[in-house]
Order: sequence, then C-alpha cells, then structure tokens
Amino acid sequence: MTMNISSDRLELSPLTGNDYSFIFELVNAPGWLQFIGDRNIRTEDDAKAYILKINENPQIKYRKVTLRSGKKPMGIITWVKRDYLEYPDVGFAFLPDGAGQGYAFEATRAVLYSAPEVLRQDRILAITTRENVRSVKLLEKLKFSCDGETEADGKMLLQYSLDQDHLLIGKCIHDFYSIFSNVFREPEFEVINEICSPSSNIIKKSADGAEVYDLESFINPWKRILTDGTLTEFSEWETGEETRIVGTIAQRYSKYCKKGLLNGKYFEASGHKMFQLMKDHGVWKIVHMAWEDEV
Repeated sequence: MTMNISSDRLELSPLTGNDYSFIFELVNAPGWLQFIGDRNIRTEDDAKAYILKINENPQIKYRKVTLRSGKKPMGIITWVKRDYLEYPDVGFAFLPDGAGQGYAFEATRAVLYSAPEVLRQDRILAITTRENVRSVKLLEKLKFSCDGETEADGKMLLQYSLDQDHLLIGKCIHDFYSIFSNVFREPEFEVINEICSPSSNIIKKSADGAEVYDLESFINPWKRILTDGTLTEFSEWETGEETRIVGTIAQRYSKYCKKGLLNGKYFEASGHKMFQLMKDHGVWKIVHMAWEDEV
C-alpha cells in the first residue's frame, strides 16, 4: 500500500480513479509530451483506464502532489521497477503552473526521505533525457550522480543513482535542521534523540571562544525560545554540502542559511556546520557537530 507523505508545503497521496481529470491534463502537458512521451490519452475514459493500469501494477507507485493550502493536484512523483534497470527509479512530472517554485525538489526529497519502499533500497535510480535540462539540474540538486547512458525503447537516456548511505546521511542532516523550524508546524524536539548518539557533543564556535554542549544543554534553550514567542517564523536549511564516507564513519561539511523573527525583528544569517556521523546496525547517527555563524 502506498502511504501518504507530507512536507512543509505539500501533501503527497496515492493516485486514485478520481484523479482522471488531473492525469488527462498532466499527460497532455507540453513537458510530458516532449520529455516522457505521448501516452495516447485522448479522453477522460482513457485517463481512467491509465490510472487503473498503473494501480494494478505492483511495480509502479504514483503519488499525486498537492499544496497543503489547496486541493488541486499539481504533479506526481513516481516509483517504478523497470525490467531494464537493476533498481527502481524515482521520477517526477508537474503541470506548468507547478514548475519553477521548488515543488518538484521538495516533493521528490519527501519521498526519498520518507517512503518505506525507497529507504530499504541499496540504490535508487533516476532516468531522464539529456535535453531535459530542468530534470538533470534537479537530480544533481538531490545529489544523484550520473552513471552514464542506457537505451530504452530506442531512446538514449541518462542514468543517475543515489546510494543508500548518502541518502540516509542526507535524511539525517535534513531532520536535524528541521527540528528547529516553527514556520509550518510545532518543532519536533524529540527527533534529536533519534538522529544523535546519546553521547553526542555539540560545539558553538565564535570569536570569543567555544561553547560545548551535550544534547540536553544544547536543546533546552532552543525549546524555550522556539515556544515562548522569542523566536518565531524561524527556519534553517542546508544550502551546500560535501560528504565523505569511509566504511561506517562519515563527515559532512554543511553550509546553511537561517531566518526568522527574533523578538519581533526580522533577521537572516548564514554559517557553517561540520557533522561527524557513525553507522551502527544500519543506522547513521550524529556523534559530533561544530558550528560557526558567519559574521
């Protein structure tokens, strides 16, 4: 069964027979016809049959993407096991109105970090055409690596891949940043105990020296200012990274930005974090983090 998934702005849910009008519009959109191909969906009955065929195939999962603030679907995220590929591939397609606003990145990342069928894979693939520049840029932003070309149905396709370790480390760091957001939801402070080793230490570096914390002394001040009105509309996110993995240890350099209202006054800032992680029983956890805000 395909589970529902949500992100800050989006809801992802299984495609149903009631979505035939949306699918009719999507598969006849210029971008779909140019880069995916004509599915010969000429009527709404054709669209209903197309959805039924997809949902009856256990090798295919389609999730429709809608704004949390609205009801109209704007795109889909696909998960397909193809005969000519060793591993399943993730895909995305959006209506023109949903393009250029970061929805495809947010929705695809939500599936990569949340869907059970994805997280249990050793490797995730993606395919696209060389001419589909937007798709190529999105895959690179999601940290997929190009493995070369493969041929399917007489067409040459670029094949990309993302291994499980890089995926799970990316999810761990994303979850760390998300702990402190109070823009779209209440902060989930308990997540820090799921993604960090109990003995983790955290260091804040500044011009005056260094402050060293354990998990409790680090998270408690954040709990206070993110819930008592001191820091509102706050979010922090990764803008660049370099990850090196050696066996079951890893290091991730992370550049970040943050913004919010501090005592009612808007601010923006950026800085650098250095994470060290270890893998134990298949789970990557943060064991050390040091950060420094840019001045």
